[in-house]
Amino acid sequence: MPEVHQIVWDSQLQQDCLAIVRLALAEDLNGEEDWTTNALVGANQQGTANIVARESGVAAGLVTIPLVIAEAEAALEADFFVDDGQQFTAGTTLAKLSGNVRDLLTLERTILNLLGRLMGIATLTSRYVQEVSGTSARIYDTRKTTPGWRRLEKYAVHCGGGFNHRMGLFDAILIKDNHLAQRSGNAIASPETAGEAVLDARRFLESPSNKAQSDLIIEIEVDNLEQLATVLPTQPDIILLDNMDPSQLREAVKLRDEHAPAVELEASGGIRLESLREVAETGVDRISAGALTHSARALDIGLDWRI
Repeated sequence: MPEVHQIVWDSQLQQDCLAIVRLALAEDLNGEEDWTTNALVGANQQGTANIVARESGVAAGLVTIPLVIAEAEAALEADFFVDDGQQFTAGTTLAKLSGNVRDLLTLERTILNLLGRLMGIATLTSRYVQEVSGTSARIYDTRKTTPGWRRLEKYAVHCGGGFNHRMGLFDAILIKDNHLAQRSGNAIASPETAGEAVLDARRFLESPSNKAQSDLIIEIEVDNLEQLATVLPTQPDIILLDNMDPSQLREAVKLRDEHAPAVELEASGGIRLESLREVAETGVDRISAGALTHSARALDIGLDWRI
């Protein structure tokens, strides 16, 4: 199956996270101090607090906590009771923070904001993955992510059991409707334009000057079955079926199976949890949903003081 690089916790993701942490700390402190905490807590006071899930979900982002502590040069230690990707129930203690109370209270919101956002995405993704269980369909994210958070949010999708679509414009060729429209000079491109675009993209990748990009996946978006019929003979790696209803998707799968069985089909556009199972049962290989990232609500994660 054609896949781009799947996002895991690595040095590149840590650098992205570090940039977000620095911005978050600047938002809270603006180069100064947490005056409320300084007014009420002694400089050397020690304590412990638990990070607790207020609701059930899937862990993601716990790996960011040591990075927050290090960047803030906080005198804190973290102990973890759950791993990223693991499911938990409401009331579960996910981690324990121990050390300087001033540092702990100052970093509380930065840590909880990261965890709530990432666990919300992982939890929603897990629901999507469970909904298609037993079918051939896999769940993918999109580029509809929070600016600056893309790798982190795609990491959360991975924690939830989903797959990562292309990271950006650099790691795959995805020919969309506006690419076709500008080539044809019309708002609605002719069916033939789509097939020609795939061939041009392949020629581009095979040219000596683009040898470094020769292994990029080629995917193209089609809006109707007529377009699909003209694209299948060109054998792109993936064809994205945009905003097609289940009956159209079933017909698309039938056409693919008859004429180009090696091509993967991806359903996208308006994908929602309540209609997901019906889409998956059409026989498509992939379902991409922007809702995994743009519509996931933050999970309720709290910090409880240990007496």
